[in-house]
Amino acid sequence: MTASVPTDEIYERYLRKAIGEINELQAELLALADETHVPVLGSGHPLGDVFLLKHAPKPAEIAEGVAFFGRAGNALLKSLQRLGVDPLAIYGTNCLKFGTEDDEQAAPWLTRELHIVQPKLVVVMGEDAARFLDGLHFPLADPVEGAETGVVQRFTPTIDALVTPDIDEALDEQAAKTAFWNAFKALGPWWAQQPPY
Repeated sequence: MTASVPTDEIYERYLRKAIGEINELQAELLALADETHVPVLGSGHPLGDVFLLKHAPKPAEIAEGVAFFGRAGNALLKSLQRLGVDPLAIYGTNCLKFGTEDDEQAAPWLTRELHIVQPKLVVVMGEDAARFLDGLHFPLADPVEGAETGVVQRFTPTIDALVTPDIDEALDEQAAKTAFWNAFKALGPWWAQQPPY
């Protein structure tokens, strides 16, 4: 008779594996860096339930080397708090890690991140991010490009998707902020239906 392994011990093993794999990916990206091309690394919980995805890093992210650093990250943190979503259950990244590479070069990196994090929901911010995600051709995936914004839908058998406008384009104009919020707030009811840890 074999002894069963407690659920929290299994989770800890998955977490250690995810941390190691994310660190390995980040080391590979950092090895490609030079004075003019610095990667913007994903940040957050390596097994986050919610995977925030933008297309390309902005100057503040490039300067710090961290996804969602700066105005977009601050706006999202406030939005998550307003919706009652635990920010410790979030992982955020960009499709393009350097902001200068082509989609073909960047696709394997994002594919690896998605396989490592194994989120329950991908928040796809903007048409470029939706097009990029569809281009990964995940098995049994439904397209997200052209999907209705603000509606949680199936992406793969194990991952939902929520399409929103691009957060970076929504920071300076009130109508754009409102459009982003109206789409993003669907995360709140989705989160409330998730079983507790």
